Amino acid sequence: MRVNFTVNGRPQEADDVWEGESLLYVLRERMGLPGSKNACEQGECGSCTVRLDGVPVCSCLVAAGQVEGRDVVTVEGLAEFSKQREQHGHGGACGTGGGCGGKGGVTLDAAKQWQAKPAGDSQTGEGVELSTIQQAFIDAGAVQCGFCTPGLLVQADALLEENSSPSDQDIREALSGNLCRCTGYEKILDAVRLAAARQSEAV
Repeated sequence: MRVNFTVNGRPQEADDVWEGESLLYVLRERMGLPGSKNACEQGECGSCTVRLDGVPVCSCLVAAGQVEGRDVVTVEGLAEFSKQREQHGHGGACGTGGGCGGKGGVTLDAAKQWQAKPAGDSQTGEGVELSTIQQAFIDAGAVQCGFCTPGLLVQADALLEENSSPSDQDIREALSGNLCRCTGYEKILDAVRLAAARQSEAV
């Protein structure tokens, strides 16, 4: 069958898709978007998380035929997705409450001492300014082997869109479906706290 859907804001068409093919397979093998990782293929690890019509899902559990006419955002399109959201004035930034940062871990001033700069140019997310959560993961040292990182970024971005001032419990609950074998999770928590603080500061 043929599947027509939108990926990272661009109309896409996948031909000769068989009935049991997953969205993850289509993204990686047919669309050339390897950011979503293929690990457990059972929806247990979260490394293949993408946003389907705005909702985080494990793409390994979504049949390709289910995305007909729908909108998918992968980690490659996360920076552009976040930028569009900021321009349209919804989601993301902290409100007037003071609960965004100050919970320990990496301080905002310490994180600002080093900023990674993207290079290159492509239609797969390279060469664009990183989103707040992507930059925070780099600055907080929340990346080790990187296999789980795409799913964590997508899920954390969704959390900050819905809850601009998450508590540690909120963060832990939101990321509970994303497994990491390297970091011990503390740096990941630091990164989400840092992203929330930076969004608050930007308001």
